[in-house]
Amino acid sequence: MKKARLLCLVLALSLCGFGIIGDVSTNFVNHNTENVITATAANIVKGDTKANIRAVQTRLKALGYYKIAVDGIWGPKTRAAVMNFQRDYGLVVDGIVGTWTERALKITLTSSGGSTGGYSTSDMNLLARCVYAEARGEPYTGQVAIAAVVLNRVRSSKFPNTISGVIYQSGAFTCVSDGQINYTPNATAKKAAQDAVNGWDPTNGCLYYYNPATATSKWIWSLTVELKIGRHNFARG
Repeated sequence: MKKARLLCLVLALSLCGFGIIGDVSTNFVNHNTENVITATAANIVKGDTKANIRAVQTRLKALGYYKIAVDGIWGPKTRAAVMNFQRDYGLVVDGIVGTWTERALKITLTSSGGSTGGYSTSDMNLLARCVYAEARGEPYTGQVAIAAVVLNRVRSSKFPNTISGVIYQSGAFTCVSDGQINYTPNATAKKAAQDAVNGWDPTNGCLYYYNPATATSKWIWSLTVELKIGRHNFARG
């Protein structure tokens, strides 16, 4: 009898070792949804970067699938938004932003988070310099917003179609007039420029911004303010 019990115990342990009876770690993960999401975040887009996730959230928000703040964090609401989008567009509903979902969203993600969107290294440096000169000391979102305004102008038929053309357009930016455009940007300004290029636009398409404490142009004051970030007002024009 003792031998039979011992044999059963040995068999049970063997089965556990081969994963047939169960896995303790799997049981733990299944009881913690957030852990599942966090652990798999690196696989949902190309590269585990906030910029990529922000790009997904920004696009989904523009399409009406994502209702909360764009924060670069892959949580259950972001995944649900992806799945609803996939369902409506006839894609595999898996909550993973793979090649087909990326194409359907009409965005470009990057494995390194360092996509330049077709802009040169010189353009990226100039954009970062503009951010640093115009918005250092502002909230990070406000710094990204400045870069986004520059890029929105590049895409607009009202302005030059290059970063350098937009920034150096006569009278467009104070930092060019006072020479601060030549300051060396810090890491934060560079990251803000990169996030904007990767698709994060806190202004939702604004073409203008100004500091109401220092702005003297009567025309700029005539614009409808869409939002305020830090010390800057943003307007579409």
